[in-house]
Amino acid sequence: MSLPSFIDMYKNLIELPSISAIDTRLDQSNKAVIDSLSTWCSELGFTVEVTELENAPGKFNLLAKRAPLSGPSEAGGLMLAGHTDTVPYDDARWNSDPFKLSEKDNKLYGLGAIDMKGFFAFVLEAVSQLDHAQQKSPILILATADEETTMAGAQQVAKHQQLKPDYCVIGEPTDMVPVFTHKGHMSSAIRITGRSGHSSDPERGLNAIEIMQQVITRLLQLKEELKNKYSITHFAVPHPTLNLGHIHGGDNANRICGCCELHIDIRPLPGLSIIELQQMLLATIKPINEQYPGSVDVIDLHDPIPAFNGQPDSGLVKLAEKISGQQAIAVNYCTEAPFLQQLGCETLVMGPGSITQAHQPDEHLEMDKIKPSQKVITDLIYQCCFEDKQKASS
Repeated sequence: MSLPSFIDMYKNLIELPSISAIDTRLDQSNKAVIDSLSTWCSELGFTVEVTELENAPGKFNLLAKRAPLSGPSEAGGLMLAGHTDTVPYDDARWNSDPFKLSEKDNKLYGLGAIDMKGFFAFVLEAVSQLDHAQQKSPILILATADEETTMAGAQQVAKHQQLKPDYCVIGEPTDMVPVFTHKGHMSSAIRITGRSGHSSDPERGLNAIEIMQQVITRLLQLKEELKNKYSITHFAVPHPTLNLGHIHGGDNANRICGCCELHIDIRPLPGLSIIELQQMLLATIKPINEQYPGSVDVIDLHDPIPAFNGQPDSGLVKLAEKISGQQAIAVNYCTEAPFLQQLGCETLVMGPGSITQAHQPDEHLEMDKIKPSQKVITDLIYQCCFEDKQKASS
């Protein structure tokens, strides 16, 4: 078979559901997406390795590599990385079938259109237009699982001791603006265990909501401390953020609340480690736990994601700025970059589509941006893998 057209690859990827979710009723395997990518990569001369995740049976990573036809260059090269999963969707809020690529008002609609299945169609189309005989450095394509939940796919790849690309570009939707750094993400549940009882005799119980009120007061103080103590001007929101996102407690007005749980989200800056942040959080609630022994527990809702601390003057960032015509920026959301960076490669985030469409109903790619995005991706691959290596870092 021959490689499908750009649009046909796009359609195929959208039609293959690969939702990842903490709720097992919604969670799906990504195997069908991996199988399609494996077939297409093989058609372009890549050697393909598909690996099931150690901690997530039924979820798979794909690593495809195409070495030059001649010469000694087996190491290094450019890795183009993306995730194959999508978030769940609300069918009632979509105006089209999320699993059918549809065109309307000069836009392509579909779940994963920009976050981020579509990136693989751009990459494969670019590689198909470049002459393998002229290739000087390896091209690698990485497709991961479970980015939208645990990032288990990228974390497993980070342990790959033999994988040592020179450069890594993660194709999250940035409108082809290079992203050289981003914040991390830590979500925690704070659970108060009190002692229930009849509301007519408060002293015989321990009201978890009242204890939670004290916790919230101290969390808001921590929020201000983070804001005043840490700042990096590259970011639109220059300080770490702390959000009180969800709370639930009690079951009836005439019962003393025996349990109350609060979910919080913290976005650390580069330079503020997850361990340091966890220690600050524990220190914040320590006085309350001392007052009410054993009443407050802090539980990670998922493995924390560290910030991505890239360099604005790296060779890859400068090359991406030159090709895209856009200055590299810092962003507040997070990606797989801090894990893939552990491979020792210069890393940046840059891909087609707008982040404002990510996780939204009627997710779409503006068709006017297809050709310019395709050109940037093709030029980047060419200059990293088809020209002398020195040119890519100049």
